[in-house]
Amino acid sequence: MELYTPVLVLAAIAAGFAVFSILTSLLVGPSRYNRAKLDSYECGIEPTPQPVGGGRFPVKYYITAMLFIVFDIEIIFLYPWAVHFDAMLVFGLVEMVVFIATVFVAYAYVWRRGGLEWD
Repeated sequence: MELYTPVLVLAAIAAGFAVFSILTSLLVGPSRYNRAKLDSYECGIEPTPQPVGGGRFPVKYYITAMLFIVFDIEIIFLYPWAVHFDAMLVFGLVEMVVFIATVFVAYAYVWRRGGLEWD
């Protein structure tokens, strides 16, 4: 348990800072609201009317976001491999080639299906 003590202390400090920041902004920040402040802002352009319930976004936006997450996770898996590459020898090389090949197959599939086009 003593190995996790610094991590727990850091998590407690981070949580305390977050709570302190939110409470301070509520106490110190302005609390006068008017119609102009509560209205949506779209880069100086008059806001477009929104349907009741907020409207619907095309599913393509969510799929693209998920693709970015998947490829970011792939990069995260490459870091430990790169750090210990010399210790794993041929096994590590073959393992990473298989991993990158499977991710590349998924990338090629998404590309052919048009998942990366912003029409």
